[in-house]
Amino acid sequence: MTTGHAPTYPDEESLRDEAVQSLKRKRDFRNNLFAYFVVNGLLVVIWLVLALTSDQWFFWPVFPIAGWGVGLIFHWRDAYRHQSITPEDIDREMQHLRDQ
Repeated sequence: MTTGHAPTYPDEESLRDEAVQSLKRKRDFRNNLFAYFVVNGLLVVIWLVLALTSDQWFFWPVFPIAGWGVGLIFHWRDAYRHQSITPEDIDREMQHLRDQ
Protein backbone atom coordinates (compact mmCIF):
# COMPACT_ATOMS: atom_id res chain seq x y z
CA MET A 1 0.00 0.00 0.00
CA THR A 2 1.40 3.35 -0.96
CA THR A 3 0.43 6.74 0.36
CA GLY A 4 0.68 8.46 -2.99
CA HIS A 5 3.56 10.57 -1.69
CA ALA A 6 7.19 9.93 -2.37
CA PRO A 7 9.49 10.38 0.60
CA THR A 8 11.19 13.73 0.59
CA TYR A 9 14.86 14.06 1.42
CA PRO A 10 16.31 17.39 2.48
CA ASP A 11 19.69 16.64 0.95
CA GLU A 12 21.77 14.12 -0.96
CA GLU A 13 23.28 12.73 2.24
CA SER A 14 19.83 11.75 3.57
CA LEU A 15 18.98 10.13 0.25
CA ARG A 16 22.29 8.24 0.27
CA ASP A 17 21.70 7.05 3.86
CA GLU A 18 18.25 5.73 2.91
CA ALA A 19 19.70 4.00 -0.17
CA VAL A 20 22.43 2.34 1.94
CA GLN A 21 19.83 1.14 4.47
CA SER A 22 17.67 -0.24 1.66
CA LEU A 23 20.61 -2.11 0.16
CA LYS A 24 21.50 -3.56 3.57
CA ARG A 25 17.93 -4.78 4.12
CA LYS A 26 17.95 -6.48 0.70
CA ARG A 27 21.38 -8.05 1.28
CA ASP A 28 20.32 -9.34 4.69
CA PHE A 29 17.16 -10.83 3.18
CA ARG A 30 19.15 -12.63 0.46
CA ASN A 31 21.51 -14.03 3.12
CA ASN A 32 18.55 -15.22 5.17
CA LEU A 33 16.98 -16.82 2.07
CA PHE A 34 20.24 -18.63 1.28
CA ALA A 35 20.50 -19.92 4.86
CA TYR A 36 16.84 -20.99 4.71
CA PHE A 37 17.46 -23.23 1.70
CA VAL A 38 20.76 -24.63 2.96
CA VAL A 39 19.57 -25.43 6.49
CA ASN A 40 16.16 -26.73 5.48
CA GLY A 41 17.68 -28.73 2.64
CA LEU A 42 19.98 -30.35 5.20
CA LEU A 43 17.00 -31.08 7.47
CA VAL A 44 15.19 -32.77 4.58
CA VAL A 45 18.28 -34.91 3.87
CA ILE A 46 18.47 -35.87 7.55
CA TRP A 47 14.76 -36.71 7.52
CA LEU A 48 15.17 -38.85 4.40
CA VAL A 49 18.12 -40.78 5.84
CA LEU A 50 16.24 -41.40 9.09
CA ALA A 51 13.04 -42.33 7.25
CA LEU A 52 14.84 -44.83 5.02
CA THR A 53 16.64 -46.46 7.95
CA SER A 54 13.77 -46.51 10.45
CA ASP A 55 10.71 -46.64 8.15
CA GLN A 56 9.23 -43.61 9.97
CA TRP A 57 7.88 -41.33 7.24
CA PHE A 58 6.41 -38.44 9.24
CA PHE A 59 7.73 -35.31 7.52
CA TRP A 60 8.84 -33.38 10.61
CA PRO A 61 10.93 -30.80 8.67
CA VAL A 62 7.66 -29.15 7.75
CA PHE A 63 7.68 -27.38 11.13
CA PRO A 64 10.98 -25.48 10.77
CA ILE A 65 10.31 -24.95 7.06
CA ALA A 66 6.92 -23.38 7.74
CA GLY A 67 8.00 -21.44 10.83
CA TRP A 68 11.09 -19.97 9.26
CA GLY A 69 9.12 -19.40 6.06
CA VAL A 70 6.67 -17.13 7.87
CA GLY A 71 9.57 -15.11 9.25
CA LEU A 72 11.12 -15.00 5.79
CA ILE A 73 7.92 -13.49 4.37
CA PHE A 74 8.09 -10.67 6.91
CA HIS A 75 11.79 -10.20 6.17
CA TRP A 76 11.04 -9.99 2.42
CA ARG A 77 8.33 -7.43 3.10
CA ASP A 78 10.73 -5.28 5.09
CA ALA A 79 13.47 -5.57 2.47
CA TYR A 80 11.44 -5.02 -0.70
CA ARG A 81 8.25 -3.31 0.38
CA HIS A 82 9.77 -1.01 3.00
CA GLN A 83 8.17 2.39 3.07
CA SER A 84 9.86 5.35 4.64
CA ILE A 85 7.85 7.59 6.90
CA THR A 86 7.19 10.79 5.00
CA PRO A 87 6.50 14.23 6.44
CA GLU A 88 2.94 13.81 5.15
CA ASP A 89 2.60 10.59 7.18
CA ILE A 90 3.76 12.43 10.30
CA ASP A 91 1.34 15.30 9.70
CA ARG A 92 -1.54 12.87 9.15
CA GLU A 93 -0.75 10.96 12.35
CA MET A 94 -0.41 14.17 14.34
CA GLN A 95 -3.82 15.30 13.07
CA HIS A 96 -5.28 11.92 13.96
CA LEU A 97 -3.93 12.23 17.51
CA ARG A 98 -5.31 15.77 17.81
CA ASP A 99 -8.76 14.56 16.74
CA GLN A 100 -8.95 11.86 19.39
